[in-house]
Amino acid sequence: MTETITAVLSRLAAIMERAGVAAFVAGGYIRDRLAGRETADVDIAVQANSLDVARVVAEALGGTLVLLDEANLVARVIAPGPERPWQLDFTCVSGAIEGDLGRRDFTVDAMALPLDALVRDEWTALVDPFGGRADLAARVLRATDDAVFRNDPIRLLRGIRLCAEMGLEPEERTRSLIERDAALLGTAAGERVREELLRLLATPEAGRWLHKMAGNGLLFSIVPEMALCRGVDQPGAHYWDVLDHSLETVTAVEHLLGERDWPHANADLRRDVPWSEAAAAHFSGEVSHGSSHRTLLKLAGLLHDVAKPQTKSIDETGRVRFLGHPAEGAAIAAAIMERLRFSARESAVVTTMVMDHLRPAQMSGDGLPTRRAVFRLFRDTGEAGLDVLFLSLADLLATLGPDPDLAEWRQKAELVSFVLAEHSRQEERTVPAKLIDGTDIMSVFGLPPGKPVGRLLTAVNEAQATGEVTTREEALDFVCRSLKKGDQ
Repeated sequence: MTETITAVLSRLAAIMERAGVAAFVAGGYIRDRLAGRETADVDIAVQANSLDVARVVAEALGGTLVLLDEANLVARVIAPGPERPWQLDFTCVSGAIEGDLGRRDFTVDAMALPLDALVRDEWTALVDPFGGRADLAARVLRATDDAVFRNDPIRLLRGIRLCAEMGLEPEERTRSLIERDAALLGTAAGERVREELLRLLATPEAGRWLHKMAGNGLLFSIVPEMALCRGVDQPGAHYWDVLDHSLETVTAVEHLLGERDWPHANADLRRDVPWSEAAAAHFSGEVSHGSSHRTLLKLAGLLHDVAKPQTKSIDETGRVRFLGHPAEGAAIAAAIMERLRFSARESAVVTTMVMDHLRPAQMSGDGLPTRRAVFRLFRDTGEAGLDVLFLSLADLLATLGPDPDLAEWRQKAELVSFVLAEHSRQEERTVPAKLIDGTDIMSVFGLPPGKPVGRLLTAVNEAQATGEVTTREEALDFVCRSLKKGDQ
């Protein structure tokens, strides 16, 4: 049986009262309640052994106990919730709660309410030594102390993420501290950077905040490779230099996904985008814990031209070229993903987008791509096929600049629409069953197992998807002709 968070906290208050333990709800839960935001994570500070308290709570709620830091008495109880589990984090407070709040990073997180007062909805009992409630109302991010970032550098990125999530802006002193300590973010553990970065990318204005991070140095502490992109001019077709183009590509992604308006033009560019329920489901789909195709598309937008500085050349006609930048960029992106401890699947999705971001524009000349070209795009890009197409649109939008050529934009959007429609038709031809399999090829033509059989089967599948073969007999005849031509 699952319970609402109000019911869980009421039961928790009763447990604390019976045990005679003073307990406070602090930090993010208080901040979010005051801001009218829902959250499933609750920080609870107790004036007792927090590990013992957490064990009792886990048993009472039928939850799972996780020891996060046994030496510092930090434990987590994961309790069943109606949509996702409630996460209750227990810490130990020795002395007054104000001492605990003084060690927190931002004033909006340095508030606490006695658990019993929270259950009774008595906010007059709020403990707020740094004026966090007033800062929250004024939409201000304020560091509690000049050393908060030096004590834990991940707070630099966490602060930006909070601003993006809650519509806050750093006040002048905090902004100066961020600029002073920005380089320290490079010392933070990759796993923690990954978590905060993904949460930032999940917000609808990540592009705007990445711009700010480029200005204060935080972006280059996370991805020093991007610093080389600053000031690298591009051919006349591009409005921005490589760095600003990359940042604007993230903003363009957000526009294409329906998260925000394109800030540089009044035209509704998204109406030309081939959006559908299937596309919405794809981009919302989880890739790994904490990431989705939506967030990884933004990350690929940031990284897609990361190799342009080192591949820039000028030919004998004076033309600026970036030959090989997609492949070299994919290798750089893979190294970045590994450094930030992304999963193999996340890395594959992002590096595929970087590698193939020019491919949609190269699939045809002046006309529409062939059915075979469409098949091969999705064959080669796998689950990132739709991502590659949307990245190509965002790349174009960020190339055209603030006053885009609408005819060029619509031509590219129509191409993407055609590719998606043709891909859908091809899927209908090949699902649910293939015409032949590898065993058929080996038994009919006397071939041993091996890569040639796999290549022949791939060619048959392509021919089936494009409508060249439609029956088992035609498929076998296709294999026969391929063997005679030596195509295996």
